[in-house]
Amino acid sequence: MRILITNDDGINAEGLAVLTEIAAEVAGPDGEVWTVAPAVEMSGVGHCISYLQPAMIHELGPRRVSVEGTPADCVLAGLHDVMRHSPPDLILSGVNRGNNSAENVLYSGTIGAAMEGALQGVRSIALSQFYGPANGRADDPFEAARKFGAETIRRLVTSAPWDQEADYKLFYNVNFPPVLAKDVKGIAAASQGYRRNVNFGVKPETSPNGRRYLWIHGGPQQDKTAPGSDACLNIEGYVSVTPLRADLTSHADMGALSEALK
Repeated sequence: MRILITNDDGINAEGLAVLTEIAAEVAGPDGEVWTVAPAVEMSGVGHCISYLQPAMIHELGPRRVSVEGTPADCVLAGLHDVMRHSPPDLILSGVNRGNNSAENVLYSGTIGAAMEGALQGVRSIALSQFYGPANGRADDPFEAARKFGAETIRRLVTSAPWDQEADYKLFYNVNFPPVLAKDVKGIAAASQGYRRNVNFGVKPETSPNGRRYLWIHGGPQQDKTAPGSDACLNIEGYVSVTPLRADLTSHADMGALSEALK
């Protein structure tokens, strides 16, 4: 199996090193793991692409490339340049430092890379490691991802639906819980949750020379979402797996909208 890996924390991120180990285990001794990742951290850029400027690319070593662009840029670079003669069978994005559960899905560059992979017709999985009191200061905060990453990916590749004939293809969002590996309770399917009263905001500051700056900040991440949804299951100790599509249409509301527009 040929696997393309990327992330949004940058080419030198610890989580990408973890994903390299996981991908090598999944690919097997006869497989290949190619890394195409941002040259610097690109957290929070979502599905952004560098449409208005070129993205410089650097070959750092065998099958290891950095791109001065976004995670979605890296997927495009991997598919249409770096691996154009040997396309990947699977794209893995992560392992993100911090969760991409609930509303974080909408901002995440890790998710954006997997979304672009799906739009390009390649099976894609985003992986993130939730941080919390039980693992945030551990010697290895990625312990749960290391232990359960390969198993989770194998289950998805071999048994999960992929629906490759659909226009907007499925991709998967995996979040490892904020606990040590010994305390992981299992792997569970989860809907995308919603943390109530948790939103991004700004903190204004004035620099010594009198200029004003705004720091973007998020809300508390330990708030539970609805039962059975991603962040709730994560906090309870489960690896959550959420099926996603790039189609943002609220299909359940189409009938009511049609009536309103008559």
